[in-house]
Amino acid sequence: MLPLRPEHADELAVALADPALHVFTGGAPLPPEALRARCARLAAGSPDPSVVWGNWVLRLREDGRLVGTVQATVTPARDTAEVAWVVGTPWQGRGLAVEAARALTGWLSGLPVGRLVAHIHPEHHASAAVAAACGFAPTPERVDGEIRWERAAGGHP
Repeated sequence: MLPLRPEHADELAVALADPALHVFTGGAPLPPEALRARCARLAAGSPDPSVVWGNWVLRLREDGRLVGTVQATVTPARDTAEVAWVVGTPWQGRGLAVEAARALTGWLSGLPVGRLVAHIHPEHHASAAVAAACGFAPTPERVDGEIRWERAAGGHP
C-alpha cells in the first residue's frame, strides 16, 4: 500500500478499466485525465476539517503493478472510520483485497476510533467475503440500498 498520488492515475486507470467493477457501485471507469483530477482531490484530503481521508494504491510485490485501492474516511466525532476497497478484475480471487483490507483495518485499530464500517451491495458476495474475513459483520441497517457492515476498531479477524 502506498499513499495515493495524482501520478498514479494513468496506471490506475488501466488497472480499474473493467466496467464490471462498477456493477454494484454505479458509474463507469474514469479516463486517465478524470482519474488524475480525482486522485488530486483525494490526495489533498477532506475539505471538512472534522474528517480525515486516507487513500492508498495497491502495488503488487512481484512486479510492481498497481492493482487497486483502499480508502478510509475517519470521522472522530462519530467515533467511526468507513472503509472501502477495490481490486482490478485481473487480480481478483488472489486474496489481495483481504490482505489490503486487513492491513488498513489493522492500521485503523491504532487510531482513537471505536467502530469500523463498510457499506456493501447485498449481491456483492466477493466484497462481503472480504468484510467477513476482516472481522466485519452485517447489520440490519441499509444505506442507499447497501448493507452496513461493522466491527469494533480493536477487533481482529
